Amino acid sequence: MSGHRGLRVVPTWRHGQARLYVCRPDGRNVAWYDRGTARVHLLSEDEREEVLRALAPFLTGPVAIGPPPVPTPADLARLSLHPDDDLAPNRPGEALLVALDRESGPLHRLRPDPRRRALGAEQTVGEALDALDGAGWYTLHSVPLPGGDRIHHLVIGPGGLFAVHALHARKQTVRVADPLVTVGRRDPVPLLGLLRAAADRASYALTADVRPLLALAGPADLRTTAPPRDVRILQASDLGSLSRLGGVLKPADVEALHAVARDRRTWERV
Repeated sequence: MSGHRGLRVVPTWRHGQARLYVCRPDGRNVAWYDRGTARVHLLSEDEREEVLRALAPFLTGPVAIGPPPVPTPADLARLSLHPDDDLAPNRPGEALLVALDRESGPLHRLRPDPRRRALGAEQTVGEALDALDGAGWYTLHSVPLPGGDRIHHLVIGPGGLFAVHALHARKQTVRVADPLVTVGRRDPVPLLGLLRAAADRASYALTADVRPLLALAGPADLRTTAPPRDVRILQASDLGSLSRLGGVLKPADVEALHAVARDRRTWERV
């Protein structure tokens, strides 16, 4: 993050594409720069020189400069959002990455930290979900819930909304006996019940139907006693199949729900 004379530059990424927002100290955006199109969009022509000086360290060639396109209601909601409240820049596994980075030394000296396996699962699943971007889907990672809980990934697109839980299962057999999920020789966990509860909280926050989805990272085998009620189970490698779902939300609805969901304050009372 960089700044010039009170303006600061905040980088964000979506599906590998970088966008730089130029913000005032109070967090309001005054411009943004799309690296893909090499265009600076100014919200106020009066601040052109200040914006260009703030962006100067990030510009590698000639850029086009002009007013932004006519904003949609979703654009207006996003532009009014303080960067500290914006969940869109979160990386897959953001909460685990932050927790592990804050620790000066390993907590598990005799065996690998299990959070690193969980992080690997979230990153694998997150990358697969981010790849849906071109099909009109948005993915938010590490959505915080009160009480220290979180939704690993929230997916919003033409096929609806999904609260996705990433489960590390590399080369192990996963057994599902609703609501219990057992990975290898570990103790069974009532994971499907917890996932349904998280989806219900998301539905309440967004006033929209959010369905639970369990994403398995690298299992050797999946065995279920019966198809679990209202929970979709997919391997990470099969998450691309979501792009074939449609008919639930129109593009404008997807944009509007994403604008609400990316606001951290949306999740404070669920």
